[in-house]
Amino acid sequence: MNIKSEFTEILFEALGGKIDKSKLFLMIENPKYSNLGDLAFPCFELGKLFRKPPQKIAHELVQVMKSPLFEKVEAIGSYLNVFFNKEKVTQSVIEQVISQKEHYGNLSIGTNKVMTIDYSSPNIAKPFSMGHLRSTVIGNALALISEKSGFRVLRINHLGDWGTQFGKLIVAYKLWGHEEEVKQQPIKELLNLYVRFHEEAHDSPQLEDEARAWFKRLENADSEAVAIWKWFRDESLQEFAKIYDLMGIHFDSYNGEAFYNDKMDNVVQILKELDLLQESEGAQIVSLVGLPPCLIKKSDGTTLYATRDLAAAIYRQETYQFDQSLYVVGNEQTLHFKQLFALLEKMGYKWQQGMKHVGFGMMLKDGKKMSTRKGKIVLLEEVLNDAISLALEDIKQKNPNLGNKEEIARQVGTGAVIFHDLKNFRQNDIEFSLEDMLKFEGETGPYVQYSHARAASLLRKGNFKAEKAEIGIQDKAAWSIIMTLNDFPETIKKSLEDLDPSQIAKYVIDLARVFNKYYGAVRILDDDNLTQQRLSIVYAVKIVLKEGLRILGLQAPEEM
Repeated sequence: MNIKSEFTEILFEALGGKIDKSKLFLMIENPKYSNLGDLAFPCFELGKLFRKPPQKIAHELVQVMKSPLFEKVEAIGSYLNVFFNKEKVTQSVIEQVISQKEHYGNLSIGTNKVMTIDYSSPNIAKPFSMGHLRSTVIGNALALISEKSGFRVLRINHLGDWGTQFGKLIVAYKLWGHEEEVKQQPIKELLNLYVRFHEEAHDSPQLEDEARAWFKRLENADSEAVAIWKWFRDESLQEFAKIYDLMGIHFDSYNGEAFYNDKMDNVVQILKELDLLQESEGAQIVSLVGLPPCLIKKSDGTTLYATRDLAAAIYRQETYQFDQSLYVVGNEQTLHFKQLFALLEKMGYKWQQGMKHVGFGMMLKDGKKMSTRKGKIVLLEEVLNDAISLALEDIKQKNPNLGNKEEIARQVGTGAVIFHDLKNFRQNDIEFSLEDMLKFEGETGPYVQYSHARAASLLRKGNFKAEKAEIGIQDKAAWSIIMTLNDFPETIKKSLEDLDPSQIAKYVIDLARVFNKYYGAVRILDDDNLTQQRLSIVYAVKIVLKEGLRILGLQAPEEM
C-alpha cells in the first residue's frame, strides 16, 4: 500500500473523476508541520474547475472523504488535511517491507524492456581521473535504479581507444619506451611517454609526421602497429579493472571507438542513399533544422565522432533492440547529442525517440575545472585509496576490536566518494573535498552506512527474528519513520523519471535522520512488552537503508 496513492484514489472518487489521477497525485503535498496532518491537498485549482471558493470546496470534501485509513480529515483555509490511522498504516507498511525485503520498492515500469547505458568511457593509456568519476557513478546508479524498475540493462563502456594519439604513443614507445616499465606501471609510463612526445615534437616537428604514419599503419591493420595498440589497450583495461573492482562496478561491453571502425563506411553509405550528404569546403555534412550542420567526413576523408556514434547507435539497436538508450556524458557534449538524435530521426529511425543524453556538471578543484594538460589532474585511484586509509584510521580509533577492518574501510571509503557525488543533482558542478566526503555526520555516505550498522546492532542485541515479528506502533516518534518508509517506491519512480540518483541519496539521508531521531527519543531495547514491536520498525529501516544504498552503488556494513 502507498498511502499517497490511496489518498489519490479516494480524492478521485470524491471529485467524481473530474480530474486525472496522475494530476491529483502530483498536487498532494507534505504539510510543513505534523499538527497540520500527514498529507495535504490544496483546493485552489479546483476553484476554477467547480467555480466555487477553494475554502468551500475543502469543507465540502471533508464530508465525503470517508475511509478506514483516515483518523481525521479537516479543512484549514483552502487546504484539505488528512490524518491517517497510524495503527492500520504501520501494520500495512511494515508487513510490506518485511515480507518483500530487498524487493520492496521494485517497479514494473521496465518489464520486458531493454535499456542500454553508455557511461564511464575513459581514454586508454591515460589516467583514470576524478573527472571520470561522475559519468561512472551516475551511470552505475541509473543502471541499478532501472533494474529495480524492471528493465533489462546493458552496461556499455565506450572506451576512448582510437585516434591519432596512438600514432604518437607508438612513436614515443619505440624511441624511449621499455617493456618492463610499461608492464609495471602501464598508465603512468604511457602518460610519461605521451607527454615526452609533445615536448620533443616541439623541437623536432618530423615526429608528428612519424606519428601520422604509424596511425595510418594502425588504420590499415599493420600487424606490428595493431600488436602494440592492443597491448596498450589490454594493459590499460587491467589498470581500470582495479578501480572498477574497488567500486564494485561492472560492464557488459567494452566496445570502444575502435570497435566501430569497420562499421562507419556503412553509415556513410546509408546517408548517401538517403540523399542526406552535402559537400561543404571538401567535407561531407548533413544539414539539420535549428542546429548547426553535422560533420560526417573531413576534407581528408577521415570520419568523426558523429559518424562513430551513428554507427554505435545503429549497432546497439540491431544487437540489443533497446527501448531506451542513455548516454551519461558531461554537459559540454549537449550539442553533439542533439545533432546525433536529430540525424537519426532524419534517417527515419523511430527508435531514436528512446535515446536520451544524461548530462552532468563538472568536478571542480578550488573552483576550477580539473585539467590533464595543466597538471591539475586528481587521480581517482589515489582518492579512493586515501578515503579507504582515512576510514581505516577512523575505525581503529572508534572501534579497535572490529573484525574485518580493511574490508569495512573499503566499503566506507569508496562509499564516501560515490555518495559525495550522487547526493548532488547531476546538472550541478561539484567541488572536490575529501574532508567533506568522510564526515560521519550530515549528508554523507558514512552517516547513512553508520545508521544501517546501528540498526543491525540493535537487532542483534534484541535477538530479533523476522519470522516472529510483532508489528504495531506505540511510540509517536516512530510515525515519521513509517511515513518515510512508505515513500520509498515513489522515490524510485521519480528518480527514474528524472534520471536523477540524488533523489535516492536524499531519501536515505532522510530515513537515516528520522531513524536516529527515534533512536535518541525511545529506549528501544528497554521495554520487554514493546521491544519486539520497536525492533520490527528498526528491521524495516535496515532493509530499506541497505537497498537504498545498494541502488546508489554502496555497500551497507553490518558493523562499523
